[in-house]
Amino acid sequence: MQQEKVYGVVERVTFHNEENGFCVLRVKVQGQKELVTIIGKTVKINAGEHIECHGEWINDKKHGMQFKTEDLTIVPPTNTEGILKYLSSGMIKGVGPHFAKKLISAFGSDVFNVIENEPHRLMELEGIGAKRKQQVIVGWVEQKMVRNIMVFLQSHGVGTARAVRIYKTYGDHAIEIVRDNPYKLALDITGIGFKTADDLADKIGIPRDSHVRAQAGVRHVLSELCSQGHCAIPVEQLIKSSVKLLDISESIIEESIDAEVHEKRLVVDEIDDISCIYPANLYFAETGVAEHLHRLVDGDAPWGEVDIESSIPWVEQKAGIKFSASQKQALSTALKSKVSIITGGPGVGKTTLVNSLLKILHSKRVTIQLCAPTGRAAKRMFETTGIQAKTVHRLLEFDPIERGFKHNEENPLRMDVLVVDESSMLDIRLFHSLLRAVPTAASVILVGDVDQLPSVGSGSVLSDLINSDFIETVRLTEIFRQAASSKIIMNAHRINQGEMPLPNDGADSDFFVLYNDSAEVLHDKLIEMVAARVPNKFKFNSIRDIQVLTPMNRGGLGTRSLNIALQERLNGGSVPKIKRFGWTFAPGDKVIQTVNNYDKDIFNGDIGIIDFINTDDQVVHVNYDNRVIEYDFNELDEINLAYAISIHKSQGSEFPVVVMPLAAQHFMLLARNLLYTGVTRGKQLVILIAEKRAVGMAIKNNKVKDRLTNLANRLKYGSEITA
Repeated sequence: MQQEKVYGVVERVTFHNEENGFCVLRVKVQGQKELVTIIGKTVKINAGEHIECHGEWINDKKHGMQFKTEDLTIVPPTNTEGILKYLSSGMIKGVGPHFAKKLISAFGSDVFNVIENEPHRLMELEGIGAKRKQQVIVGWVEQKMVRNIMVFLQSHGVGTARAVRIYKTYGDHAIEIVRDNPYKLALDITGIGFKTADDLADKIGIPRDSHVRAQAGVRHVLSELCSQGHCAIPVEQLIKSSVKLLDISESIIEESIDAEVHEKRLVVDEIDDISCIYPANLYFAETGVAEHLHRLVDGDAPWGEVDIESSIPWVEQKAGIKFSASQKQALSTALKSKVSIITGGPGVGKTTLVNSLLKILHSKRVTIQLCAPTGRAAKRMFETTGIQAKTVHRLLEFDPIERGFKHNEENPLRMDVLVVDESSMLDIRLFHSLLRAVPTAASVILVGDVDQLPSVGSGSVLSDLINSDFIETVRLTEIFRQAASSKIIMNAHRINQGEMPLPNDGADSDFFVLYNDSAEVLHDKLIEMVAARVPNKFKFNSIRDIQVLTPMNRGGLGTRSLNIALQERLNGGSVPKIKRFGWTFAPGDKVIQTVNNYDKDIFNGDIGIIDFINTDDQVVHVNYDNRVIEYDFNELDEINLAYAISIHKSQGSEFPVVVMPLAAQHFMLLARNLLYTGVTRGKQLVILIAEKRAVGMAIKNNKVKDRLTNLANRLKYGSEITA
């Protein structure tokens, strides 16, 4: 069939896939009265852009006449009407419809030349300051460079969604750097994995058995295994997994491991007589934690001698409480130890014990600092103690210039006592950073529930410390009368002891179990529960008060599916809507930060609400507990919707209401500590919507997957293993 050429202006982008470029456009074509549907591929397209296409007309049975093109080229508009549409589309950050009209009015069809070659003339416009001028110049350069990167990536069969981040990471040399070593993408760019980089390397022509590929592959395999919580991997397992992934010989893999060790990116060490490989940062974090704890545990506590016999009655009278025998013993142990651990489940008096301990220490005039791994945990710590608490990250103060924490051995924290809550969440790297900043004379008190899920990051810090028998540990087990009236607390302990939660016992209960054997029915019940039943009966806000926690991300009861359904039901009418990185965002949406961003001072797991979306400046404002963080549209791969989050992501947080689905489709992840952690996140109400057999599977599975670490041994045996 004969090829035709059409030329026109994009009126509407009906569909555009950022990964493969496929698009459906509604276009005002020269010579046609009505809009034409054009189907083709392009890396980036906006309404208002002028396109030139070569292709053929097809009569689709469902959609009618369409123009299908294999050659779609974007050309700059030449008339003022076209330029106005182009600039109004949001193509250039800082230029929206209002400013576009100003530009056209001032410079007419010469506007592109002014922006590119005479940007100083922008200052001629009324109300245009240096900041807006710079924004336009940067936006113009960026959109050109980003499009070039997109063309480069797509010409090699790679998705283009992260092109802006590539440009911002590597600048004008982005294509040159990526062509030289595409595996840098997997190391440096959030959201790009090894497979994407490997596909690009193959298209560019890097040999499959090259050492650059083998070394990148070994690093990737080790990183994937350590993402499961391990600090190290047996050498034989690393070799075997790398051979399977890369399909190259063992000898090349072994040479690549040796090269990585020589270049000090990996470290070889023995764990229980097995030769293992550590990523260098995890090795130095683990050995560093052991060294610092050995440093801190010696010497006298900063509060000096405490008369236990008189202090306990004094604090009982002060707080208006009466300690049990176990609490008195726990308080005595903590006061006699320079470094100690207080652990136990909900309702066993951890908070009462810590508050009493703090009252006694305040009477000794020592300086106390409270912290926790997450913002929500730190806020809760402040509410229960009345003492200001910070997240670990904010306590240590990140330095964006040095790309490290300001507080360390050279610049320690000024305090006598450090109390860390939710310490089960501490991974080995964060704990190392924290201990580095603790003065030798100071005391450390770790508080947490060792039966919860371990940290998302590598290591089993709290359980390793307890199992080492090196740190004095207080384990509270007695459930107090007031707490025993809560069905949340009672059922949490039943679950932790391997027993099924008790069924509902009345409308005033704070714990409900709704069983059904159909995952589809569970899904519909959950949506109705969050959107209507709980708000109507208990007067909770569907978005701010109710948190859906689920074991996994995929599947009909996973975070992605539930978020889409809940967003549509709870906030579907909100505008403006923007689509980025596979998610649709609108004002009022609940979102979660998924990576640590030290520059913005916002961290993985922080939950907020979208306040405002500015389509002209292409920014989104998210309110995190009355602190507003601004995101560029191209930074939105750092956040996801958070109507539903994984139980792992909920660690360290408490929510007024927790609604939790549990189905057999989650069987790969069903475990007692997972269910226990989810239930203990609920403060006032927990609703379990589940298949009964799935609850039974979770409670029965108490096999905690051991993480490969050597911290307990390093603490037990000291310098002979730490060196």
